[in-house]
Amino acid sequence: MKQSYATVLLVLMCLGLCLFLSACSQNKPPTEASLIEAFHAHRSAHEHLHEMLLADKQVQIVASWGVETTASKVPKIPPTEDLSAARFQEYLEALKQAGGASASRARGEDADTDVGVWAAGWAGDTRHVSICYRARPPVNQVSGLDAYHEGSEKQPHGVFRHIEGRWYIWADW
Repeated sequence: MKQSYATVLLVLMCLGLCLFLSACSQNKPPTEASLIEAFHAHRSAHEHLHEMLLADKQVQIVASWGVETTASKVPKIPPTEDLSAARFQEYLEALKQAGGASASRARGEDADTDVGVWAAGWAGDTRHVSICYRARPPVNQVSGLDAYHEGSEKQPHGVFRHIEGRWYIWADW
């Protein structure tokens, strides 16, 4: 019974987040130039989030609505056994500085990290943009987001546009 309650709660939270992001975001994604400019302006916040996510190996995703960890797939507002309230607030402040709604990491030592900076849509028609750190260059790179947006470089799971070093923009609109 607890498992089904948790699943229903998680689905409702995800639907609520999608609705909120859809209602609060513009339908048109930010331009490539504005994303790169914002990254450079707030690079230290992105680097801080990346370092925090590497240090907190238990954290999978963190946003204003809570934290999801390897021990708990149901998002919770800290303090929890996995994350202190102070560390959660540090994440939220860094997200605010970076202009992000959420931060996540893959598993592993030199994990890939993402900061979600834009989302729109509903259900099967959602679109996202993230600023990402990749330990290895991704395969599905495009020379620019305009060509991808126009449809000439469509990829089924989104594309990466290199910014510099190991930093990329990921888009799936």
